[in-house]
Amino acid sequence: MVLEKHKDFFRDFRGDTIHPSTLQLLDELGLLEEFLRQPHQQLQEISIHFGDQLVHIADFSKIPTKCKFIAFMPQWDFLNFLCGHARRYPHFELRMETEVTGLVVENGRVVGVKATTPGGLMEVRADLVVGADGRSSTVRAQAGLEIVDLGAPIDVLWFRLPKEATDPPQAFGFVGVQQFMVLIDRAEYWQCAYVIRKGSFDKKREQGLEAFRNDIARCAPFLGQRVREIKAWDDVKLLSVKVDHLRTWHRDGLLCIGDSAHAMSPVGGVGINLAIQDAVATANLLAEKLRTGQVSESDLHKVQSRREKPARLTQKVQVFMHHHLLEPIFDSTETISPPLPMRLFEKFPRLRSLPARMVGLGFRPEHVQGEKLR
Repeated sequence: MVLEKHKDFFRDFRGDTIHPSTLQLLDELGLLEEFLRQPHQQLQEISIHFGDQLVHIADFSKIPTKCKFIAFMPQWDFLNFLCGHARRYPHFELRMETEVTGLVVENGRVVGVKATTPGGLMEVRADLVVGADGRSSTVRAQAGLEIVDLGAPIDVLWFRLPKEATDPPQAFGFVGVQQFMVLIDRAEYWQCAYVIRKGSFDKKREQGLEAFRNDIARCAPFLGQRVREIKAWDDVKLLSVKVDHLRTWHRDGLLCIGDSAHAMSPVGGVGINLAIQDAVATANLLAEKLRTGQVSESDLHKVQSRREKPARLTQKVQVFMHHHLLEPIFDSTETISPPLPMRLFEKFPRLRSLPARMVGLGFRPEHVQGEKLR
């Protein structure tokens, strides 16, 4: 049973990047062909504009997966696609507008959750509670699990702008003076992620909407007068960035995965894909045990042992990018030059497969094990 507090999956600030590792899993599940028939866009390489200079960073053409690209699909479409296939299983149940508010604990073991629904309070008993409720997880808070905060010097402003036929191909990143922005191609419009210093949104608002529009046009000049489509601050959504992890992902009867276990920065767009890797590892390690009886804490710890290192390594890379790319951009008085590693990627194209593997596959890609699980 999946409990979702909203009435639908429509959230503009959720991740849209479906990486080659996730596409490989869809292939292993026999869903890839149907998935690729859904409306989506593909990105074969990652490039960043440093002012007028275009620098090529990652090339996915050489990574050892069936799909050598990142697929961009609004996450509500992706989740609806997955739910449509999950409903083929007779015991699958999705409860929308059902918000978990607490845990049911007996003799020190988590045995279920309490939730609110349009019809009132609800209690669900479960052999295992999986907290997959994100960076502001109610489950992990109620479980009293210790959070290690790595800090994040950035927040992100999300908004959309119209796309025109004459626009340049998607390059992904744009660097300007004290500015960094990512543009995600959604066919009819650009989904824009404008990166700001942590806690500076109020200052942006004080400077006025016109100043914000001008900043966007200065960072990505081809957008021109389209910035006028931002009519009010209500058109701009603030994503407060966190980078943290749980010291222990579990307690008896409960396991946290994804952002609830390790909140990721949007750098690289890897959060959704790491969460899916966690879920596959959880299924591989626990499915048979759940069929035959109760899982122990040592069983739950095996999931953390397998997935903790890839998550921590990814966070270290993200923190490095915060301090060595984004903070210098914020402090700049002119458009910064590409950092040395990026200049090497431009000079030696074969090196671009290294960041492609890190972003597209991660540090420990998972695979669906066994015909029963498939």
